[in-house]
Amino acid sequence: MTQSPEAANPKHSDPYDPFAQLDPWWPTPTDTRIASGAPGPGYWQQRADYEIDVTLDDENQRIVGKEKIHYHNQSPHTLSYIWVQLDQNRFRPGSDALTTTTAPSLAPRISFQSMKSILAAQVFDGGYKITAVTDAAGEALNYTDVGTMMRINLPEPLAPGKSVSFGIEYSYNIVDSKTIRARAGKEFFEADENYIYEIAQWFPRVASYTDFGAWQHKAFLGRGEFTLELGDYVVRITAPKEMVIASTGTLTNPDDVLKPEWKERLAAAKQSTKPKFIVTPEEAKKNESVRGDETKTWEFKADNVRDFAFAGSRKFIWDAMGVKVGSQTVMAMSYYPNEAEPLWSQYSTESIAHTLEVYGRYSFEYPYPVAISVNGPVYGMEYPMICFNGPRPEEDGTYSKATKYGLISVIIHEVGHNFFPMIVNSDERQWTWMDEGLNTFLQYLAEQEWEENYPSRRGEPEKIVGYMRGGNQRPIMTGSEEILQFGSNAYAKPATALNILRETILGRELFDEAFREYARRWKFKRPTPSDFFRTMEDASGTDLDWFWRGWFYSTKHVDIGITDVQLYQIDAGDPDEAAERQRQEKDQEEPSISEVRNKDLRRRIEWQPGLKDFYNSPDFDELKVEEDDRKAFQRFLDGLDSDERAMLRRTTNFYVVDFSNHGGLVMPIILRVHYADSTSELMTMPAQIWRYNSKRIKKLIASDKEIVRMELDPQRQTADVDTSNNHWPEKLVPSRFKLFKSDKSKNPMQKANARKKSEQKNDEKTEAKPTEKPDAKKAEAAK
Repeated sequence: MTQSPEAANPKHSDPYDPFAQLDPWWPTPTDTRIASGAPGPGYWQQRADYEIDVTLDDENQRIVGKEKIHYHNQSPHTLSYIWVQLDQNRFRPGSDALTTTTAPSLAPRISFQSMKSILAAQVFDGGYKITAVTDAAGEALNYTDVGTMMRINLPEPLAPGKSVSFGIEYSYNIVDSKTIRARAGKEFFEADENYIYEIAQWFPRVASYTDFGAWQHKAFLGRGEFTLELGDYVVRITAPKEMVIASTGTLTNPDDVLKPEWKERLAAAKQSTKPKFIVTPEEAKKNESVRGDETKTWEFKADNVRDFAFAGSRKFIWDAMGVKVGSQTVMAMSYYPNEAEPLWSQYSTESIAHTLEVYGRYSFEYPYPVAISVNGPVYGMEYPMICFNGPRPEEDGTYSKATKYGLISVIIHEVGHNFFPMIVNSDERQWTWMDEGLNTFLQYLAEQEWEENYPSRRGEPEKIVGYMRGGNQRPIMTGSEEILQFGSNAYAKPATALNILRETILGRELFDEAFREYARRWKFKRPTPSDFFRTMEDASGTDLDWFWRGWFYSTKHVDIGITDVQLYQIDAGDPDEAAERQRQEKDQEEPSISEVRNKDLRRRIEWQPGLKDFYNSPDFDELKVEEDDRKAFQRFLDGLDSDERAMLRRTTNFYVVDFSNHGGLVMPIILRVHYADSTSELMTMPAQIWRYNSKRIKKLIASDKEIVRMELDPQRQTADVDTSNNHWPEKLVPSRFKLFKSDKSKNPMQKANARKKSEQKNDEKTEAKPTEKPDAKKAEAAK
């Protein structure tokens, strides 16, 4: 977990200074990453190209592969070894992922599915079986297995600008991801005895080596996903002849694996504006029952990707359509079984197309030739050009609203991951929010462009209030494996923060331009958090350190309240006006209770002569204005110029509003003011209003109108966790309660008597039942 900025800035007297600059804490700019947040003239990153032959063994549900890796050292450093990720070792017995898993809640009950998963994980023979690690000449290389990582020792140091080739032969058993939670795996369909395979993290992959962190060889425990080097892939996938394969990349041997009618339909689909079936539901249904010993090899080529995944099944329906993206046509394609209908053919490919269009406007044009969505055992997982998505209708074809929008949302989200982090290549193993948070933010924008009132789960500030109010939190800037409340922390909170930054802090135009600048600067490069923060500030021309500090580096929340309101008016000093005002105030003042009850008292001064004097006579007026007072006021007026006299006569109301920051997270003050003439005004005070005192401030509101009511954050823009203190005068919000009628429960004796009565009635029914007449046909047959 990262050090807090408070600990990194001990010189500040306030342990949490929301306006302390973050530059001393961010990495010092270099020619690799400059102060604006852009890649510098000395920027570099490594590269790894792959050539892989893999067999999908349907008989034994395993992967058998052989790969050649061509590693290019583009760093200024000499390397004596190379680290390789072995993510399948997460499922190996005794792995760190298994041994560091904490106990689930077993009492008072646990589902059969959860218990099945617990037991399966104990016995599954997972993990890589490495059979060979060799150099380009086929000679064995020395290597060390370190859990989910492997260090390959090079015979000779790899100098800057040089390349090295090596090979790995391996196999592993495919996990049942419907039983054991995984990012890829298999799903068995008992009715037709077929599998859907979603294959990812399936080959040993070179770990990233960076200018800011050297080798990224953190153990894979399940949450911190991965960060890899970009490269070119040639992959040959051998599978049963009847299977249809979906994959990262472009199919280079369609004549060998596609039926003529499939190729014709694929060509037609490229020109279509609606999804067209390549493999029809009827063909997929027929294909389910075909079995044979023959295999086919599908060859795919993918350029400049950081990973590679594929899926295969006899059950696949396949539909596609062309999506115009700049000067190219991208093939949006979906693969799914008949069990996914009618939901998938209606929504999957359309959701892909929608994502490419919307994300392209906010970042850059999608650069790859295909974008694929596959239905299978994994609810949602992303890889370059292909993603796995789980929602399906019920067996009768019906589906709930939640299932429909869950499908659209997960496809938008997973296809969107092509942009972040597959192309803007952030380090998921360390910073989950840099891909999940940014992508969830763009998902929200895409959902809102799908239809009006789309039921987005994340993005709107009011939807994060429950999490922000609660405890057991760590900052967004926390390592992936150490995050608490993962979905809220890494997905919802950063997405909400960016939405607030766009709508409330910067405005849409300024934010969108800055965000596009970040995406384009770091397209096919590897940004860090400070690169994002610095770019957003550089491109928007706005100091946002206070925003990053509050939302990303702390667990404070927004709770701004109106504490007090005071009214001031100009006293012109006119003695006659002052006297008249005092008379009116006195006349309008309600008598005290004692004054009311003492009204009829017999008073001594009335019956005892000689007690009255001048002060008891009608000639005495306590509020009478003397001529000297009038002359003094006139002399004061004579000394004023015309502007000062006009100012003196103003009837402006000066309201001093006292605001308190109860939550600690500074934000703009958004105040709607309601006037006595039934008009209203929305006032916005930037967050810098808190710069001198982040806990309590006073704001002067001058108005010629009378203010009757004030309301903080009326459009729920800031994720304020407590709206009860947002009103002046205080607004009472009713809490609802229900009435119920108490029913006296039966005691054990009453329950026993009821059972006896029920048994007696059943016995009487049995005795009264007439003897059934023998069936005529049966009787005839008996003869």
